[in-house]
Amino acid sequence: MQKIGQSLAICTVCALFSPAAALEGGRFASIDGGWIDLAAHEGPALVVNTASLCAFTPQYDGLQQLHETFGPRGLLVLAVPSDDFRQELGSDAEVAEFCQLTFGLDLPMATITPVTGEAAHPFYRWLSETEGWAPRWNFSKVLLDEGRVVGTWGSATRPASLGAAIEDALE
Repeated sequence: MQKIGQSLAICTVCALFSPAAALEGGRFASIDGGWIDLAAHEGPALVVNTASLCAFTPQYDGLQQLHETFGPRGLLVLAVPSDDFRQELGSDAEVAEFCQLTFGLDLPMATITPVTGEAAHPFYRWLSETEGWAPRWNFSKVLLDEGRVVGTWGSATRPASLGAAIEDALE
C-alpha cells in the first residue's frame, strides 16, 4: 500500500474497512477545554450540528432531555455549534453562556466547528464521503453505534422522536 501523508486520507481509507476506525476523525475540541473523542466513547453517540440563532434552537431542550435520560445508560449527546448557515454567535464563550443560561445545558459541546464543504471537520467529511450525508441545515442529527451510522435525521426531526432508535442502539 502506498504511504499516505495526510491523516485524513488514512482515516478515510480505514473507514472503508472498519467502522470503528472512522471515529478516529471524531475528535472535537470541547467548548469547555480539552477534547471530546468519539472513538474513546463506549456506547452510541448522537452528534448534532447546532446554532444559537436558529428557529430550531429550542431543540436544545430535547437534546438535554436525551442526555439526562439516556446518558447514564451510555449515550453521548454531542452538540457541535457551527456557523456554516450563518446563525451562530460570534465566539465559543458566547455560545457556552447562551446555552447554559437559556437552556441549562450540561451536555458535551464542541467549539464552533465547520460541518459542510471543504473546511468541514474530518468527522463530517467522513460522513459525506462514506454515507453521502451532510447537514443541510442546523440541528441535523447522526446516531452512531460502534462507528456505524445507525440513522440520520434532518432539522425538523425533534430529539424526543429518536427514543426508539436510541433504545435499539443501547441494547
